[in-house]
Amino acid sequence: MKRPEIYLEPKQRAAKIIEALEKQYPNAETALNYSNPLEILVATMLSAQTTDERVNIVTQKLFKKYRTPEDYANVDIKELEQDIRSTGFYHNKARNLKKCCQLLIEKYNSQVPKTMDEMLELPGVARKTANIVLYYAYGVIAGVAVDTHVRRVSQRLGLTEHDDPSKIEQDLMQITPKENWMKLTDLLIFHGRQVCTARKPKCEICILNKICPSAFTF
Repeated sequence: MKRPEIYLEPKQRAAKIIEALEKQYPNAETALNYSNPLEILVATMLSAQTTDERVNIVTQKLFKKYRTPEDYANVDIKELEQDIRSTGFYHNKARNLKKCCQLLIEKYNSQVPKTMDEMLELPGVARKTANIVLYYAYGVIAGVAVDTHVRRVSQRLGLTEHDDPSKIEQDLMQITPKENWMKLTDLLIFHGRQVCTARKPKCEICILNKICPSAFTF
């Protein structure tokens, strides 16, 4: 199979990838359920090392019980741990949630902040979480949220040679217009879940197999 597209300049390749994935996944957006900035913050923090589906099951009850930062800050840590237990790593997650909400109360008038620098001050919040929360809570585009899917798919597509999430993010930001940063995030996540899976990528049906340097040839 001739694949001249794999030799395109990086920005051109990225544009073609986004265009193709947009057609494939026109409704690509976060699968987490939320109704306000605090809920998307909590849901994203809980989503580490588990599925969005699991988080949504947990938050269905959680968000009825905990409605404000004060609710998380004041609850007994053991009780909070049990409420989020099935998301995994619940000791660390509960501790971070309490500390995060305590800082929201003390420094941000119980509001989720609206800038990257402020978000990164919150316990348990790194750039991936901050990017997701800023975008879905406030429409603020600050970068590319690099999760396991974004890392794997961007590497396979030859959009980055790095393994460190911060370096991958910088690579993707350099070859993609700012307005597409979070769109690229969601598209790569959808593609990583449905086609470019970790153990057995479905290269034979992938719409990107002509532009992907890692794809098998058919």
